[in-house]
Amino acid sequence: MARRLLARLRETMARAHAPLAELVRLVAAEMVSEVCSIYALRAGDLLELVATEGLLADAVGRTRLRVGEGLVGVCAATGMVLNLPDAQNHPAFVYRPETGEERFASLLAVPVRRAGRTLGVLTVQNRAPRHYTEEEVEVMETVAMMLAELLASAGAAEGAEEGLGATLPRRFAVAPLAPGVAIGAVLLHGTWHAPYRLLADDPAAELERLTQAMQSVQRGLDELLTRRAAAAGAAADILEAYRLIAADAGWMRRAGAAVRDGLTAEAAVHRVVEEMRESMRRVADPYLRERLADLEDLAGRVLAALGGGRSAVAAEGRLLIARRLGPADVLDWHARGIAGLVVEEGSAAGHAAIIARALGLPAAGGARGVLAAAEDGDVAILDADEGHLLLRPEAEMKQTYHRLLAQRREQAVGLREFARRPATSRDGVPVRLMLNVGLRQELDQLEATGAEGIGLFRTEIPMLAAGRILDVAEQAALYRRVLDGAGSRPVQFRTLDLGGDKLLAETAMAEEQNPAMGWRSLRVGLDRPAVLRRQLRALLLASAGRKLSVMFPMVATLSEFRAARALLQAEAARVRPGPERLDIGAMLEVPSLLFQLDAMLAEADFLSVGTNDLMQFLFAADRGAAALAGRYDLISPPVLDLLADLQRRAAAAGTPISVCGEAAARPVEALALIALGIETLSMPATSVLVVKAALAATDLRAFRTLLAALRERAAGAPSLREPLLAWLREHGVPI
Repeated sequence: MARRLLARLRETMARAHAPLAELVRLVAAEMVSEVCSIYALRAGDLLELVATEGLLADAVGRTRLRVGEGLVGVCAATGMVLNLPDAQNHPAFVYRPETGEERFASLLAVPVRRAGRTLGVLTVQNRAPRHYTEEEVEVMETVAMMLAELLASAGAAEGAEEGLGATLPRRFAVAPLAPGVAIGAVLLHGTWHAPYRLLADDPAAELERLTQAMQSVQRGLDELLTRRAAAAGAAADILEAYRLIAADAGWMRRAGAAVRDGLTAEAAVHRVVEEMRESMRRVADPYLRERLADLEDLAGRVLAALGGGRSAVAAEGRLLIARRLGPADVLDWHARGIAGLVVEEGSAAGHAAIIARALGLPAAGGARGVLAAAEDGDVAILDADEGHLLLRPEAEMKQTYHRLLAQRREQAVGLREFARRPATSRDGVPVRLMLNVGLRQELDQLEATGAEGIGLFRTEIPMLAAGRILDVAEQAALYRRVLDGAGSRPVQFRTLDLGGDKLLAETAMAEEQNPAMGWRSLRVGLDRPAVLRRQLRALLLASAGRKLSVMFPMVATLSEFRAARALLQAEAARVRPGPERLDIGAMLEVPSLLFQLDAMLAEADFLSVGTNDLMQFLFAADRGAAALAGRYDLISPPVLDLLADLQRRAAAAGTPISVCGEAAARPVEALALIALGIETLSMPATSVLVVKAALAATDLRAFRTLLAALRERAAGAPSLREPLLAWLREHGVPI
């Protein structure tokens, strides 16, 4: 039955015009069903009867059900197949008298889905009560898969007032990763396009293509596993589990059966993965859901081997939507011209987000479900300032955001003048604004922004982009180019900050319950002193008689700082010529260091406050948790008190202090930090001119008086943001 039906469908769909009425007649005849009907999704979450064989003809275009209403609505809402021998006695049954369906007892309803989105429902009905066989269900699922392509490409049903497959606007709350607004067509990453051909001309040849593609993928994974056999722990385990999924006879057998029924190899792979996706979509177990991600990636590899997946696509001006991205991916896609980035998973402190900010690329994370809801080519608006992703927005909304972008382009032109002006408040208080960078290509922003130097060079970014730890010569060459590019401006190099969400294969880190507070950063360096010493040697070689500033991240105890400093001093004794001057500092990110602060200030040449980690450790709030985004504010009495005390004690000790966390990049936070007496801030290049403009419009003496008064009378308040914002707006400060 399956082969005959698919063969007839191939003939029907090969015509220039394949009416839906002919399709339902064909399916009803081959399925030996008295009824076959197609319901299409309309605007307003309505399912409209658009074609039928067996129900009353007048019902076409008239019968409508809301998603979730009736058996057809339940099928669309849940994405589940309904196979009911006595449909009318089901509690969800809803009678529509214009259809004349009271004569029919049994019902088989199959969702019509494409790229994770429901486009409609395909049904067959019979007078006699019966339970449809597994073969009949599979045939209907195959027809639904073909119908999805027909609905998606048809544009409009015959005589219908709206387009078939019409999709509704969707709004997603997202966590801002990098500021900005972007409008463009969606580009899905980590997914694959629908197969160009659904039906096979020669099933035997297609089966051979599928077998060869699977064997090719299997060989590649075996070779990868062999090369990585020496790798410790999780990396090898993950590859082995992945290889076993690739070798699993179950899913290969199902794909092969679909090919023998008449599908192409590509269509068979799509069908199996869609079935798995629908099943796993309802599974709560995170381990099992992760296996679905493995299978999806594996299917992409098989499609690539078939020549039907992961082809190069135009990216210029498009919004990239992905489940997750590494820093190298961000660099690659930015080079290809994307306008913005949205990931279902990712935190503001992740290196992908940090690179996006450095590149001035609007980005957002925490967009759960967007991959399933979006389709390649959908228009979307990313507002990474307010935390909104608008998928398929209304025309009025698009016009509003286009006007906003035009206004911002005009404002950007006005900000250029601040590149030539020093960072000074309206009442003449000077401030040092520095850059946070991680790529040599960002050095030209020193001139473009007028920044006074590099307050944070993230040395792990080039390693993450390369996918490995560079050797001493490579690192020395990189650091030398950075120092050359900075010229007379100071550069503060942070040693490797790996761990957490920043992983390299060589570090072979075991899975941890809370990696942000686990084996990461300086802890890795001290436990792997050879890696740290190679980096320190490279930094010393690069300085070649120039001033060198090195700071260690995530220092939790004075003894850790002393151990790291001893390694640096030991390497410095061996390198000739040594630096003209060697300054050794630390990142203040772990609250325990505050209780050793006086001793730390006496021994460190400088301190730099990393507000990202300090805030999450201070409030025990994972900065990557969407539910906690914005819950705790840097501009709150306890944090301001902490920073004010830190600045006072550092000034008394004569130890320079700066803030290089992301908070320094936002005008309101930057002004609050400056008002506390912290005169050196380091931030992404995209924020320097904005902060300069806000500072130039602010009477710092008056703002400092206001902040002091608010702190005195606001004990216990969650934040001082609103009164500070009100004052700044009242005084015309651009924020």
